[in-house]
Amino acid sequence: MGSRSADIDFTFRSATTVRAVLDALTGAGWSAEETPGHVSYLINDADNMFEWYATTPEGLSEALALLDAPGNLPYTVALNVHHPEAGTGGMLMFSPGRTDVSFTPTMDRRRIPAAPEFTELAWYLHALVPALVTAGLDGYEATEVRH
Repeated sequence: MGSRSADIDFTFRSATTVRAVLDALTGAGWSAEETPGHVSYLINDADNMFEWYATTPEGLSEALALLDAPGNLPYTVALNVHHPEAGTGGMLMFSPGRTDVSFTPTMDRRRIPAAPEFTELAWYLHALVPALVTAGLDGYEATEVRH
């Protein structure tokens, strides 16, 4: 049967930061607090080790400073985000150079009611794109594939 994956690849006019993207999304109802009291983020370092870290909402500012630190610009970093009102969320992955950012719905993925095997990508686009335009969004590509 295989599995399905969905993601939205965003392209920004110029390099962005994790903080700028999160600030834009926070105004649209998103939060870095994926579950009460829990924030998680990833740094892919020089050893090409994808390491996930956890902090609290009180430690978010320090985590954002680390993700956006000049020393981490050559590496992929990620931050999980959640939309509490909608009950869904996912991972924002920032590529080296920070002009390309991918969103993968990973938490309680919204499904198309008439075709539940598919992700309701239109909902995610509506919930993400208007906010990201304020952060310099230049374009996007949404895909869902079967593996």
